[in-house]
Amino acid sequence: MAHLRVAEEIYAGFGLEKIYFIPSAIPPHKGNDGLATAQDRYQMIAEAIYPNSHFVASDVELKREGQSYTIDTVIHFTSILAKETPCYLIVGSDAFFEINTWKSFHKLFDLIPFIVMKRPSQNDENNNFFNIMAEFLKSHVAGGYELSKDCSCYRHSRKQTIYLFDVTPLDVCSTKIRDFVRQGASIKYLVPEAVEKYIQKKGLYK
Repeated sequence: MAHLRVAEEIYAGFGLEKIYFIPSAIPPHKGNDGLATAQDRYQMIAEAIYPNSHFVASDVELKREGQSYTIDTVIHFTSILAKETPCYLIVGSDAFFEINTWKSFHKLFDLIPFIVMKRPSQNDENNNFFNIMAEFLKSHVAGGYELSKDCSCYRHSRKQTIYLFDVTPLDVCSTKIRDFVRQGASIKYLVPEAVEKYIQKKGLYK
């Protein structure tokens, strides 16, 4: 539910046409222990976003062989969309601060602007967060990024813009939900009803 809520806020805040939810077939930074299959994760996304017409479940990474890399997915979408179509890569701040471990991550900053979702605790210390972000960009991505507080973003003369977006505090994580399922505890109101029924029907996370 937290993912759906922040996606809806970003959809409205940036005036987007659609948001694609893209499960990894084989996540390179995570083990498969305790995770549902890629097909089950894709189906749960489809169940969760139905019937929201501006949310789309994409199986692009499920159709590729081998591990799922964001650079390949970004290249795919930028190649199939019309050239003038605005396109953003939406990530959480925790994931963004690990982006230097991603495959060909420098190319991402040439290809697509980012929308980085700030965690609730980060909203209380904006100036400190801006400083941390500036240092990270300088150390791991490129020098020359400058903060524009008016639009809460970092701009660069030769690279794509990085937008920061405050999201509503909803402290729900997928790990906690899976733990509840294993313990036989209720997950009602933590996931959409259709997803709860799917987990029960398939016997996931036991």
